[in-house]
Amino acid sequence: MKNGSVDISESVLEKYEAIIGLEVHVQLSTETKAFSSDSAKYGNKPNNNISPVSLALPGALPVTNKEIIKSAIKLGLALGCDIVRENYFDRKNYFYADLPKGYQITQDNKPICLGGKLTIALPDGRTKDVVLNRIHMEEDAGKSIHDLEDDYSLIDLNRAGVPLLEVVSEPILHSGEEAACYFSELRKLVRYLGICDGNLEEGSMRCDANISVRLKGEQKLGKRCEVKNLNSVRNLQRAIDYEILRQISIVEAGGTIAQNTLNFDAATGVTSPLRTKEMANDYRYFPEPDLLPLIISESFITAVKRAMPALPNELFELFTTEFQLPEYDAKVLTSERETAEYFLSAVKYTKNYKAASNWIMGTIKSFLNDSGLELSEFNIEPEKIASIINLIDQGRLNNSQAKDVLFIQLAKSPHKQVDDLVIELNLSIDKDNTQLEEYVDSVLTIFADKVKQYHTGKKGVLGLFMGEIMKISKGKIDPKQANKILLDKIEKLK
Repeated sequence: MKNGSVDISESVLEKYEAIIGLEVHVQLSTETKAFSSDSAKYGNKPNNNISPVSLALPGALPVTNKEIIKSAIKLGLALGCDIVRENYFDRKNYFYADLPKGYQITQDNKPICLGGKLTIALPDGRTKDVVLNRIHMEEDAGKSIHDLEDDYSLIDLNRAGVPLLEVVSEPILHSGEEAACYFSELRKLVRYLGICDGNLEEGSMRCDANISVRLKGEQKLGKRCEVKNLNSVRNLQRAIDYEILRQISIVEAGGTIAQNTLNFDAATGVTSPLRTKEMANDYRYFPEPDLLPLIISESFITAVKRAMPALPNELFELFTTEFQLPEYDAKVLTSERETAEYFLSAVKYTKNYKAASNWIMGTIKSFLNDSGLELSEFNIEPEKIASIINLIDQGRLNNSQAKDVLFIQLAKSPHKQVDDLVIELNLSIDKDNTQLEEYVDSVLTIFADKVKQYHTGKKGVLGLFMGEIMKISKGKIDPKQANKILLDKIEKLK
């Protein structure tokens, strides 16, 4: 197997197992920063979202943002964690130019959430429970920019103090693929909860991967390396897969693993040392003296729980049981919160749940892809899609006309009502069977030779007949009724 510049045979690879733990930093979608009233908005001009607190000026004191506590509890409840009632903040001391205070406010000994798990579905059909160690609250550092000036690094402190949750898994993952599935599932969950936008391009979620290898059957963990700041699912998997091969190649050659913090170069697919791996005592943790302990009451937790939305696994169960949708449909519909909510809104107005699913996964998805839009930008209300489905079910609208004509026009004029557009576009199905029978007779007369072929066993010509009937009727017929009349008449011509 080859990855980056490392090439190892499958037989050697089979001797080892990788042990992987992830630390995922989830940037919270709050209006203000973790310990100040500075804006936490992304994309503002450099060093605009700052104040004496962000700049760590003498005498500036932090105040805890209540929203980060709510967000932490939401995520903890969703993952089945124990919510710690008595919380403390700590100082994590280290020097870097984008950390004005010289320390980061975080949680060390008393994280807000302990334990819990996230169940992930793997590509081979298996499920795996990824056990968590903890979730703790902390603030982000600023951003160092090294590529705008030849002789200087630039510092943007807009992100300094932005609230984060760090989700720490136990070392229970064994491959880049498993890690990617976990990261994707966690991203979906925080988006459902509304606590993070999950925008990987903007760094809303970043991941540090701790990786070690050992011979299968051994109990002792190997020396681990930490790959920092991975901000895409693909790069997370690539970095882990490369690092596993790199470490195995070193061990196989009789070397030892240096416990380093690593960078991953997405262009080359290779990891490289940033610095020697820090240990907890390197950070000289001690309690944050400027912030009081947080005592979380049971009533506060209950109020947060009541405000939580339905979660992906709950909606999957609802869609497959109450709505009787196939598992594939339920998986697609719950992949994004916006999609699930659109479906739930649509089925308030129609009982044809499968048709609603088909429209969202098919017609609407294709339209969005072709238009370069997200579902949140889609301008047709779910109720109007349900109205189209109901008209088709009532035999008042042809399915192909609904998708090819009515839907397209509705996208151009979303303010119009479906019934009004059906009349305006003259799409109503003619319920007069006398007229329909005339269409069928006309087609059978024109294609008399094909009728003979049908009677000799060539049933495929039915498609030709139906196509011609649809053409001369301009689609304004009920296909089921037309097919029934066609079969009756063609049988009488034997």
